[in-house]
Amino acid sequence: MRCPYCGGSETQVKDSRPSEDGAAIRRRRVCPDCAGRFTTFERVQLREVVVLKRSGKRVPFDRDKLQRSIDVALRKRSVDPERVERLISGITRQLESAGEPEVTSEAIGELVMAALKGLDDVAYVRFASVYKNFREAKDFEDLLGTLGEGPLLTAAAPDPEVEPEPEPPRRRAGRA
Repeated sequence: MRCPYCGGSETQVKDSRPSEDGAAIRRRRVCPDCAGRFTTFERVQLREVVVLKRSGKRVPFDRDKLQRSIDVALRKRSVDPERVERLISGITRQLESAGEPEVTSEAIGELVMAALKGLDDVAYVRFASVYKNFREAKDFEDLLGTLGEGPLLTAAAPDPEVEPEPEPPRRRAGRA
């Protein structure tokens, strides 16, 4: 493993342990040349997956690119990083275990949208708006209708036909 600081090729592993989700090995490394310390992760890869882009171009699947796009959708959202890591690992595992050597970018986008819909509605809408290339507000309205919550609720004035129930009298605390 090359040192990210000086480019030295003889780094040493100082500590090795499973990651939080158990899907990777976390290795703490040190460079003997510059004394720089850094962490690497080793993950199991079941098979090479090739992504067929809309342009017809074929590129190797890049887990880091998937993570970056999900991170952009989740920017400033309070979602546990462990849940995000499980989501990314789950999508990657689905793609690798599907048995297909090639997968379309559309199929990956649909998997991400389905996963984000269950994780965070705002991230889902953000990702979908870029992925589906929204052009007008109507596109957002159509997507919001699929969230299952119906139209957005606004604060309504009380119904004048219904009289509110009177509050029970309050007791004052007395001295004992």
